Amino acid sequence: MDLENQKRVLDLSEKYGKENVVVVLGTAEAESAGLTAETVTAGDPTYAGPLAGVSLGLSVYHIFELKDEVDAQVYDDQCGMMEMVLDIDAINKEVGSMRQQFSKF
Repeated sequence: MDLENQKRVLDLSEKYGKENVVVVLGTAEAESAGLTAETVTAGDPTYAGPLAGVSLGLSVYHIFELKDEVDAQVYDDQCGMMEMVLDIDAINKEVGSMRQQFSKF
């Protein structure tokens, strides 16, 4: 997660309250999804950005985990093709693991 997005997440969590912010990821690889999920829950593990050492504990999901919550046509238009080529199980497992370990809301 780049430094600008870390700042946006921090500002939104301060403005609306951590319990009212849900982060939805769309990354294409399990490792990057896990790193981003860790950043918004436990803090930036690279200690390079605004979330370095900041444990927000935010709720975080990958869009693939929310398939049943999204209008079917919209999901198919936006995510359908990617479902065919990405390792969805690995991505969901990685994000779910970070959420289970570090999310507080």
